[in-house]
Amino acid sequence: MTVRAPDGVPLHTQVFGPPDGYPIVLTHGITCAIRAWAYQIAHLAHDFRVIAFDHRGHGLSGVPRRGGYSLKHLASDLDSVLDATLAPHERAVVAGHSMGGITIAAWSARHRHKVHRRADAVALINTTTGDLVRKVKLLPVPRELSAVRVLAGRGLVNAFGGFPIPGAAHLPSRRMISMLAVGDDAHPSAVRLVWELFAQTSPAGRGGCARMLVDELGSRHLSLDGLTVPTLVIGGERDRLTPLSQSRRIADAAPNVVGLVELPGGHCSMLEQHHEVNRHLRALAEAVTRRDPVRRISS
Repeated sequence: MTVRAPDGVPLHTQVFGPPDGYPIVLTHGITCAIRAWAYQIAHLAHDFRVIAFDHRGHGLSGVPRRGGYSLKHLASDLDSVLDATLAPHERAVVAGHSMGGITIAAWSARHRHKVHRRADAVALINTTTGDLVRKVKLLPVPRELSAVRVLAGRGLVNAFGGFPIPGAAHLPSRRMISMLAVGDDAHPSAVRLVWELFAQTSPAGRGGCARMLVDELGSRHLSLDGLTVPTLVIGGERDRLTPLSQSRRIADAAPNVVGLVELPGGHCSMLEQHHEVNRHLRALAEAVTRRDPVRRISS
């Protein structure tokens, strides 16, 4: 189905599983698409209604006009998908990876009156609430040269953001994306999928979202005060883009955390450690469908 964002951008949305199943909503990261959730959809759609959508400028969704990328837009996009796919009084487990987790945090800050109306629980996977560029683990930099890290991070965003990738740069670009997105021992299929999704994302979508994240989260953190539903946090021990310290910070800051799961691997836990991510998402959904208090989840 196509969901229209408030500014008219069409958001490609797919629904999997039994029509009367309990809903789980998935929101992907930057330079990804619905396909990034392939393992979760295949596993969870046997028993749940799984809803996934492509962010603006990604996958089969529309590319907005100039100025159409902001945290406000991402929050409104998620809100529109929830309104279009859930019944009037229906709630879901909402899970987000990377920029998708940022989207959930922005939604909870801007639409906090809707959080308890639309979400039973949320899962934040390999994500952050701010300080984005300074925390990227691209190269080890001494503390006294931390400003250099910020400049290098911004340069990386500009280099890989809004420009088409020439054929001669495909191999080094693929190596760079793989280094940032997955751990060294990731399965080749995960490495290949991450590159395909990156290469298939429009330069406008890559650049618009990358610059927006750097500009809006470069020197501040999103407030999580509105995220009052049970919150599961999942991080990767070798995540270079949103290091484990970011997941731990979220676990300390969110008001209703039910667990911090620390997994081996890199930034794309839903691909690299899909069995574990599937298990925890299923456990979270089963807990809320029983309407029992969600107990703390251990790694």
